[in-house]
Amino acid sequence: MNRRTAYLAGCVMVGVLCSMEVRAAESPATPSPYAHGDEAALPNGVIGVSLQVGAERIGDPAVLYVGMVHPEGPAHQAGLAHGDEIVAVDGTATTGKSYEQVVKMIRGTVGTVVKLGVKGEGGMRELSITRVAGDKLPKGPAGSHGGPSK
Repeated sequence: MNRRTAYLAGCVMVGVLCSMEVRAAESPATPSPYAHGDEAALPNGVIGVSLQVGAERIGDPAVLYVGMVHPEGPAHQAGLAHGDEIVAVDGTATTGKSYEQVVKMIRGTVGTVVKLGVKGEGGMRELSITRVAGDKLPKGPAGSHGGPSK
């Protein structure tokens, strides 16, 4: 089984980096189903992706993959794609980091740049992505965040 197939078969959705804003007036008691820790404590600057954790085989080290890319977000504009593996954030390896640690590394102040080391079908590359306000990314119909290109 190749890595891509194992990823698709074994990934577990654990969170979303896209802002999943819940307005108290609209749904006062309904937390986001994708919340990861204290959402309010995280910076509002996002790049428009969700991450998944996967491994090729049981017992292998976990890796972070891009699960979805917002079609109008800066990550998509920079060339980040579904299935890309995030190997570094601003020069710091993601190996051994928790999901929450990597989320905190990627999110930041609106207008600042985050550099992602990415391994994908085209090999290793570094992408510079400018963070935008999470509430500025359009909220489309379910499933509009992308996925594999057709």
